[in-house]
Amino acid sequence: PQGESLELPTLALADIIAAEWAGQGEHIVLPDMPATRLAHTAIDAVGPTREAVAAEVATYAASDLLCYFADGPKALVERQVSHWGPVLAWAERDLNLHLKRTTGIIHQPQAPETLDLVRALALRLDDFALAGLAYGAGLFGSAVLALAVERGELTGEAAFDLSRLDEAFQEEQWGVDYEAAARTARMRAEAGMLDGWFAALKG
Repeated sequence: PQGESLELPTLALADIIAAEWAGQGEHIVLPDMPATRLAHTAIDAVGPTREAVAAEVATYAASDLLCYFADGPKALVERQVSHWGPVLAWAERDLNLHLKRTTGIIHQPQAPETLDLVRALALRLDDFALAGLAYGAGLFGSAVLALAVERGELTGEAAFDLSRLDEAFQEEQWGVDYEAAARTARMRAEAGMLDGWFAALKG
């Protein structure tokens, strides 16, 4: 979009983006090409603003979705504990991220050293991996889930499903809104794209 060449760091990533272009018809529909859009972001936006992008990832960690457990009903709380708890344990064990948990929606500040570590983890990545991490953090509302996908601990779709445990629970109770379901399907597909994105960057 800003006139730079669309040059990718690996052949595997180039193949993913070429496949998106090959799937286009008479008209180019960019919303249907999430990897292409993410590559443009990496090239045009991330390189000149790496510190700001890493800070954005840390902002998601500061109010990470996985740290805010419901105060009811019991079935939802149990689901969050059983599904989110192992991911938080992984982050503590493998990344040394000690995140404070809370109940309800009142903001729980995280330790400055924890957020500094998230920024440092983000800045260790190249521009393309950092673009994917920031995209995942925004998509999931969670830096922890984005890091888990980047590290291969979770698939993108699994992370997306974890990010919407509350919504899925509400759908079970009250039914599915079909417009919301279509949006969810698009977002899940974009989350799935992140698997290929990170794998392609590693080889």
